[in-house]
Amino acid sequence: MSSQASDIATLRAQLLIGGEWTAGTATYPVYDKFTGAQIGEADRASKGQVAAAVAAARHSFETHPLTAYDRYKILMRAAELIEAHRDDFVRTIVAEAGFPVSDAANEVGRTVQTFIISAEESKRLAGEVVPIEAAPGQAHRMAFSIRVPRGVVCGITSFNSPLNMVAHKAAPALASGNTVVIKPAQVTPFSAALLFRLLLEAGLPPAHANLVQGPGSEMGQWLTENPDIRFYTFTGSTEVGKLLRKSIGLRPVALELGSIAGTIVCHDADLERAARRVAASAFRRAGQSCTSTQKLLIDSRVWDRFIELFLEATRQLRVGDPHDRATDVGPLISETDARRAESWIQDAVAAGARILEGGRRVGALLYPTILANVQSSVRVVCEEVFAPVVSVIPFTSLDAAIEEVNSTPFGLASGIFTKDVASALTASRRLHVGIVHINEPSSSRVDLMPFGGVKDSGLGREGPKYAMQEMTEERLITISLE
Repeated sequence: MSSQASDIATLRAQLLIGGEWTAGTATYPVYDKFTGAQIGEADRASKGQVAAAVAAARHSFETHPLTAYDRYKILMRAAELIEAHRDDFVRTIVAEAGFPVSDAANEVGRTVQTFIISAEESKRLAGEVVPIEAAPGQAHRMAFSIRVPRGVVCGITSFNSPLNMVAHKAAPALASGNTVVIKPAQVTPFSAALLFRLLLEAGLPPAHANLVQGPGSEMGQWLTENPDIRFYTFTGSTEVGKLLRKSIGLRPVALELGSIAGTIVCHDADLERAARRVAASAFRRAGQSCTSTQKLLIDSRVWDRFIELFLEATRQLRVGDPHDRATDVGPLISETDARRAESWIQDAVAAGARILEGGRRVGALLYPTILANVQSSVRVVCEEVFAPVVSVIPFTSLDAAIEEVNSTPFGLASGIFTKDVASALTASRRLHVGIVHINEPSSSRVDLMPFGGVKDSGLGREGPKYAMQEMTEERLITISLE
């Protein structure tokens, strides 16, 4: 990363290999997602450079192990440095990802928390006592387990959380004693580069953190083929996640994949609060979150009133330039993606859907869109739209609402708004998802919680404590006292 990290016009994301910032075999331009202006360039790694990054990480793992307390100190110092560079990160995220200032600032704050939590968990990583002496004839023995780092952890991330998603791969891996090779999204390389610069400044052994950039199809193949990587953590599409899992054989992996997230609004819910929360869930970050509410199930008894409130909450969101602090909804990651989502809306309308709000596109900006009367066969409800588009669907029984949420091949997160404990707990048991939020929408997330899905939404869990369990091996030790 250029030393002029606060100047968007001069950004450059080099490769970090073995503690040295290195030029790639070529560079590629990176653009402001709203203005389209070039904001810098990133270096593209060669196959040899990817191999060198993995080799450096393995050598550092074997020769520079850190104590738990050292890991704690380094990660806490990194958290302090991230906070000190808050403004640099915010400007970078707004430009490279197109997030409004408020969302970018929230991401920086969450990243600080991810590092603090990882630092704290580094001091609590432990195994357990195994009561082996309770087995017949084993009274003379004791047993316990320990958590042992796996080695080189490879993190591959998506564009829709260019800083905190990298943190969720790197911080738990480092906290549990591993070394890392991270491949950020090609279109958002700068946040990761600045973060890794700060990791080195925080005192991390130089080759513990390595950074490579380039096309996902190319980099992914080189990384999955490398036998020295012992654990993979990937966020992206279900299609790519399945290919990755197939490529790595028996090596462990955590996959955070696609979703069609649903939120249920029952007749006894606080409708005003639910409308505001769901509008934010569906449309902030331009709907580009795997947990953004895409299906909104509304009890028919409160349909009219809730739709009125939901439209009001949606219309209060300001759409436009993400550099403007008043903006709530910025552009999609590219105009191509906005056009794709617009075509899905048009297909739904052609099949009989009605646009209650939005449906308008200006370049990469797609205005928050609410669709009603959506046929169950159209793409806006059958595939992950990853755009500010939500389909509202009435229901007459909680059973029907749960069935609708469960009808997709995905199962990441869902929400339910109700004041009835029995309804909330019934839904929690029967919704086939990894996460159920009661009186919050599907996109609610706190960084210390276990996060992950079922079915085609992936496997494994993020959240520092839970990721660290997966990024370490449990080793059983027995002692004979005879």
